[in-house]
Amino acid sequence: MNKALVLEQEEKKTLAGVRELSVDELPEGDVLVNIDYSSLNFKDGLAVTGAGKIVHQFPMVPGIDLAGTVAESDNPDYKPGDAVVLTGWSVGERYWGGYAQQMRLQSKWLVPLTEGLTGRQAMVIGTAGLTSMLCVMRLQEGGLKPEDGPVLVTGATGGVGSIVVALLAKNGFEVVAVSGKADSADYLKQLGASEVLPRSEFEEKARPLDKSRWAGAVDTVGGDILAKVLSQMHYNGRVATVGLAASHALNTTVMPFILRGVDLLGVDSVMIPYERRVQAWQRLADELPKEILEQVVEEVSLEQVPEYAQGIIEGKIRGRVLVNPNL
Repeated sequence: MNKALVLEQEEKKTLAGVRELSVDELPEGDVLVNIDYSSLNFKDGLAVTGAGKIVHQFPMVPGIDLAGTVAESDNPDYKPGDAVVLTGWSVGERYWGGYAQQMRLQSKWLVPLTEGLTGRQAMVIGTAGLTSMLCVMRLQEGGLKPEDGPVLVTGATGGVGSIVVALLAKNGFEVVAVSGKADSADYLKQLGASEVLPRSEFEEKARPLDKSRWAGAVDTVGGDILAKVLSQMHYNGRVATVGLAASHALNTTVMPFILRGVDLLGVDSVMIPYERRVQAWQRLADELPKEILEQVVEEVSLEQVPEYAQGIIEGKIRGRVLVNPNL
C-alpha cells in the first residue's frame, strides 16, 4: 500500500487527508517512481488549502515536485533504480503529484537527478530553486553583470527569494533583500545579502519614475511592490518577475520602459523544455552552496502538510519546507 495526501472537494470546500492507495488506484503513466521527497511551494499551499483555483479535478494528490527512484518503467530511457526529479508540467494541479510514497508518471516529465546532488538536496531546491536559477539565467542572458550595480530581491525570505539571494551572491552580484519579516536580516545576510530593506518601503504607491537605485531585480510578489521596483530601476535595468504572492495585478506606467529602457522578464518554471531544465539543474549543482541548503529547510510529514500549507499562504514560512512521505 501507498500512503498519500489526497484532496477531495465537498460543497466547494477543499478537504485534505492522508490515506492509503493501492498501486492500481494510481493514474496512467509509463514510469512508477518510489518517492523519497517532495516540497511545499506557494502553489502547493493554494492547492491544499483551497485558497486558489489550482486543482483542476478531484480527487487529487498534490505536490508539484518530487525526487525518487524508478521502480518500474516502460521507457528504455529510464530503468529501475534510476534517480529522477520532477518539477512542473501541471503535476499536482491536473495530474497526481508528489505527496505520496509512490506515483505513476509520464516519463517525459522527468529529468535524471543531476550528478552532485542528492534527492533530498534536489527537493530542498525544488521548483522554488529551479525558478530561482531561471531568474538568474534570464538576468544574465539579458546582459546584467555584477559591475552594473545592486540587484534587488523582493519576498527574500520565501522559497524562491532565499535561493535567489544565495545564487546572485555566488555569481558576484551585490544583493539587496526586501522582507516583511523584521527578524530576517541575519538570515538573509548569511545567504549573501549585503543589505536588508523593510517591505513597507516598497508598499506605497509608485510614482511613474523614482530615483534610480537598482541595476537588476527579481520580484516574487507582484502588485504594487513590483510597480515600485520598476520605477526605481537604472537605465537599461532588468527585472525578472516570477510570483504573485501580493497580487497578480500590475498597476504601472510605460515610463520605466520608454524612458529608461527597462526590461521586464517573465520567468516560467512549469513548461520549460527538457534541455533548459537540465542546464538549470546543472548550474544549481555547481553554484548553489550546499551548506546553505540546510539553513533554509524544515522537514515535515504528509500529515503536517495542511498546517504548513496554511502557513505558506499567510506568509509565515521562511525558506523551504521539505515533505518526506515516508515519515
